[in-house]
Order: sequence, then C-alpha cells, then structure tokens
Amino acid sequence: MGDVTIRPATPDDAAGICTIYNQGIEDRIATLETELRTPEERRQWLAARGPRHPVVVATTDGQVVGWGSLNAFNPRPAYDNVVDLSVYVERAWRGRGVGKALLQHVLGLARQLGYHKMVLATFPYNEPGLAFYRRMGFSPVGVYREQGKLDGRWVDVLIMEQLL
Repeated sequence: MGDVTIRPATPDDAAGICTIYNQGIEDRIATLETELRTPEERRQWLAARGPRHPVVVATTDGQVVGWGSLNAFNPRPAYDNVVDLSVYVERAWRGRGVGKALLQHVLGLARQLGYHKMVLATFPYNEPGLAFYRRMGFSPVGVYREQGKLDGRWVDVLIMEQLL
C-alpha cells in the first residue's frame, strides 16, 4: 500500500474526493448516481456533514487516493444507531489495501460514535467488492430487484450489514 495516511477530510480535499467519486460513477461499479459531481458540490457536501457523519481521506504524498464516509441511514429517530457506509478508492490504488484501511478506520469511528449497525449497498455483479466486504465482516441481507437504471438497463442492489 505504501505510505498512506487516513485523516479527517477538509474542504481542501473536495477536488480529490470529487475525482474519485466521479470515477465510481463512470465505472458503474459503486453507485446508482449517474451525474458527475464538481469540486464545489463536494465542498458543500462536506460542509453540510455533522459530527455523527464524518468523512475521512486516505492520502499519500499529499494526494487523496481514497475516501470514506459514515452517512445517515434514515432520518427517523428509530434508525439513529444505524449508519450507512461509503468507501471509494482511486482507480490506480484499488487492490492495494487502501479500501481495507479506510473501512477499518470508519468501522472504528462508527463504534466510537455509538452506532449499533453499519449497512452498505453494492451491486451483485461487483464481485471484488462483495468478496472484500465479506472479508471485512459484512453479510448480505437482501437484494433490491431492479432498484435503478444505469445506461438504460435495470440493476439490482445488494444490501449488506455488520453488527458493531
């Protein structure tokens, strides 16, 4: 993996976060989002986050090579102890341990913040991602059939969870 540091994201990281998120959108392996983001939009997204929903970045030599976030699962108070996960890694850094380091870090943050469960959504055809999440302790709990359209075709979304 090299010398990678994980730290809280700052507004200066918005461009790097944006680039990596847009790669995930373009690659069609990580999100149902289809519209590319801008650094300014990502800066606003960062500014709107509260203390229970942190964003962290993985950096090397000052470059953002991955990011992760804890996201609100549902606005209803009954779900206050459930958190949604996002982890994105720059294309050239995938498979090099950055995702694992980010996920371990955000799992620790989730426990510190008192969450009971972490959930994530992924595509059933994202085999490397599924294997990674299973190795990290996540279990599949269901599939949303034809949850969204990407490039004119319906895609399923697999839901996974981990009790903390």
